[in-house]
Amino acid sequence: MKNWSPERLGVTLAVLAAFGFSFKAILIKLAYAVPLAAPVDAVTLLSLRMTLSLPVFVWVAIRANRAAPPLSRHEWGMLLLLGLLGYYGASLFDFLGLQYISAGLERLILFTYPTLTILIGVLFMGKALHRHQVISLLLSYAGIALAFTHDLEFSGAAGTVMLGALLVFGSSLTYSLYLSGSAPMIARLGAMRFTALVMIVSAIAAQAHFFVILPVRAYILPLRIYAYVIAIVAFSTVLPMFMQSASIARIGAARSVLIGTLGPVLTIFFSWWILDEPMSFAQMAGTGLVLAGVLLATRR
Repeated sequence: MKNWSPERLGVTLAVLAAFGFSFKAILIKLAYAVPLAAPVDAVTLLSLRMTLSLPVFVWVAIRANRAAPPLSRHEWGMLLLLGLLGYYGASLFDFLGLQYISAGLERLILFTYPTLTILIGVLFMGKALHRHQVISLLLSYAGIALAFTHDLEFSGAAGTVMLGALLVFGSSLTYSLYLSGSAPMIARLGAMRFTALVMIVSAIAAQAHFFVILPVRAYILPLRIYAYVIAIVAFSTVLPMFMQSASIARIGAARSVLIGTLGPVLTIFFSWWILDEPMSFAQMAGTGLVLAGVLLATRR
């Protein structure tokens, strides 16, 4: 890679980041499928994920804080709020929703966060809604509807699919609120410092949640589940976050987001290949509509 141009390296990093993020749902579903008397629950999986990733973000935070000015009380308050909304709240809803719906539908619903961020800006921040954004909203949610009918057709349990879809939509909405509030904090603290501190807050919240509702013995799990969690931490949390940041630095946010639209397609392919989840025309058509909507939403 020494002789690679910044553009080629940036594109490669963006593709690898999309691959890593898309594989998260597959690994979570594999962990849920490990045969146990009672399947591992979402809170335990989330707690393990956040705890195992915590040392990396503590190390990043220490390095980033060395030459940085101290945080004000207001900044600490915003970090606390955004940490609870973002990687704790959004991840919790996501992990819960994956107990009920396919990995493909989960990824498509999560991918509505650009359109939800637009709506939040229009409803609460006084931003204008442009025609191409209205079209993007219609395309995205028509695509979700098609993918939803795919899950209904193959699961036969309307209530279960609805519950899972609502939980994952809650994850997308929570993440959109996090994104809407994070821009001024990133401008003040820098992306690496902000992300590391927010992840530390999220990890503490996930641990507190675990210890409030579950005994410590809930951590006694087969090694196979720990292997899946380590893979989630390494390949679907830490590495893709840093690769995405490095990609944006080389090719810009717009192109990085464009390449990131590979994510839902990759998730659907791997869920079919690894999880034996069925694939249908409705699902693929829904995927195409959602991706078209996201591309319109992120267009300048």
